[in-house]
Amino acid sequence: MTTTHEGQLGRAGRLDLRGVMTQHGSVAMAGVVLVALIAFGAFSIDGFWSLINLRSNLVFASFLGVATIGQTLCALIGGLDLSIPFVVGAANVGLVKLLNEGLPSGAGIVVVLVLAAAIGAFNGGVSHRLRGQSLVVTLGVGNAVLGLVQILVSSEGVSGISGGTIEGNIPQWIESLSWFNNSLGIAPAVILWAALTVLTILLLRRTWFGRALYALGGNQTAAERVLVSGPWSWTLVFSASAVTAAVTGILLLGYSGSGYAGVGDPYLFTTIAAVLIGGTSLVGGRGGYGLSVLGVFILTVLQTILSSYSLSSSAQEAILGALIIPTVALYARSPHPRMLI
Repeated sequence: MTTTHEGQLGRAGRLDLRGVMTQHGSVAMAGVVLVALIAFGAFSIDGFWSLINLRSNLVFASFLGVATIGQTLCALIGGLDLSIPFVVGAANVGLVKLLNEGLPSGAGIVVVLVLAAAIGAFNGGVSHRLRGQSLVVTLGVGNAVLGLVQILVSSEGVSGISGGTIEGNIPQWIESLSWFNNSLGIAPAVILWAALTVLTILLLRRTWFGRALYALGGNQTAAERVLVSGPWSWTLVFSASAVTAAVTGILLLGYSGSGYAGVGDPYLFTTIAAVLIGGTSLVGGRGGYGLSVLGVFILTVLQTILSSYSLSSSAQEAILGALIIPTVALYARSPHPRMLI
């Protein structure tokens, strides 16, 4: 089995030239769109290049970027994780509740991440057992998890959720993760995202596990015949997706200073959009996180432009949705890896 540019398998494991061309084409198209949006913003919006605006955009991009790591991994094996926004919200309000109960912040974060990993593992194991019905499984589990967390958080009256929001004393170090740091020159959340980006790309390009994910996405039956464990891979990938979603919820808690159950709602659409706009196939086997990073930047710049024109949230959603249609039509023209075997 060989890989090319974050993984592209051809007949009998040989280099697939059409796949390479598609990969380069995805990068080129995403790059052109990003440059065009930046140019438009620079010429039409006052202060677009200001240091404050650039720092803010990087912070917002880091939130989406961390959440998109898991969605990218799920897409590569032919699944989608619709529980991401619910796990983001559950981690956000759940951590506040743990802090309010007197648990040390470090221990509270560990508890949240461990529970998220267990939820993701359940999602992956059940989705694989049901032959890839990840959309239904993750949507149902996500709703159940967020609902259960809200019930538990609200079980003690005044210390619970009011209107979906829970207040608490958030430690300064958690708040500082998502705000500009004078000594670093940038928000720690951005540095964390950069580190996770490097680790994810190296995982996909340089490890056996990364190649196994592409193999499963290309042809699950063939991959399992060469001893790639489908159940374990799905379990680990969805577990990682839930953990990155929980990390996003923690970062958003530091940014806002209070917990809100619906804080993850935008990430249901934007994580999928970032993966798709970057050029990663939603049916598996092609793409990579480097492409998703381009998608994250495109969405961040586009949302900045739309916000500057004071468009309503409904109008912004309509424009973002319209952007997906030609993207799907364009990438759907390239054959899926399993059709090339």
